[in-house]
Amino acid sequence: MRKIRTIALGASLLALILGACTTGESDPSQSGTLASTLKFGGPPECPDRPFCLIGLEETYGLEFEEFVPLDVGGPTTVAALKNGEIDVALLFTSDPTIVAEDFVILEDDESLMRADNLLPIVSQEFLDAAAPAEEILNSVTSQVSQDELIGLNERMIAGDSPDAIAGEWLEEVGLAAGDPSIGEGISLIVGSTNFYEQEILAEVYAQALEANGFEVERQFQLGPSEVVFPALLSGDLDLIVGYAATSLEFVNDGAGEATADAAETVDLLNGHLAEEGLVALEPAAATNQNAIVVTRETADQYSLTAISDLAGAAP
Repeated sequence: MRKIRTIALGASLLALILGACTTGESDPSQSGTLASTLKFGGPPECPDRPFCLIGLEETYGLEFEEFVPLDVGGPTTVAALKNGEIDVALLFTSDPTIVAEDFVILEDDESLMRADNLLPIVSQEFLDAAAPAEEILNSVTSQVSQDELIGLNERMIAGDSPDAIAGEWLEEVGLAAGDPSIGEGISLIVGSTNFYEQEILAEVYAQALEANGFEVERQFQLGPSEVVFPALLSGDLDLIVGYAATSLEFVNDGAGEATADAAETVDLLNGHLAEEGLVALEPAAATNQNAIVVTRETADQYSLTAISDLAGAAP
């Protein structure tokens, strides 16, 4: 039985996803930047997280006119940005709403955010029994661009079922067919959190493996990562969909090793996973990480393309 991390590790996981801030409000007279004239909206935890306001101040020198506590990248934040209650928001890079509302993600030109690229994390025991599975899984992952991920999420939000979404997408990218002799007699358990994005991709991987003869048991909607990741560590699951930086900070007890570089972060993650009999395979180009977002109108008004533009002089 592999070592199971305590649920307290969820604090570091949540901290990585949510980011950080300093205070609820700043004194605009002390800054004189564009940011000092704008309201920033994000999760209530933002003032205490290193990749939200704290990081924006320490990395970019930004102090906003006001911090408005909202939800965690959800509809309340979207509505507040759309309606002009806030000028800048923290959302997530895989959120279909960003495209639907024509919001603009500001480039993280100082690499504040960590590399939360999606990737399969798999039991080494399973890969040892079925070496071709690694190539199959990597082939699927290579097709998951940011646009593709957003499209998959959009369909889920619209009410399509994960199995239908996965099957049609695999057909579209030419990976629905396989060689049933490859995985004959080999079974595995694929699990997922209760987050729709991870369930969709878990179903994608499950169907790709089944097309190649593997027998797949699904255990989806198991709960948050604090439940699912320990199940993988204990050997109760053989495959889950994770995020590079978040997974690293989960298994390293929140040591802060994750970087903005996906390859480097995955290498560090695998250094820890090897001790648990697990391996993270190649990361997708797609990410789900903090995004600093403005409306198209605000971007045009102030010629904003990057987060550092918010440090320019106030008009």
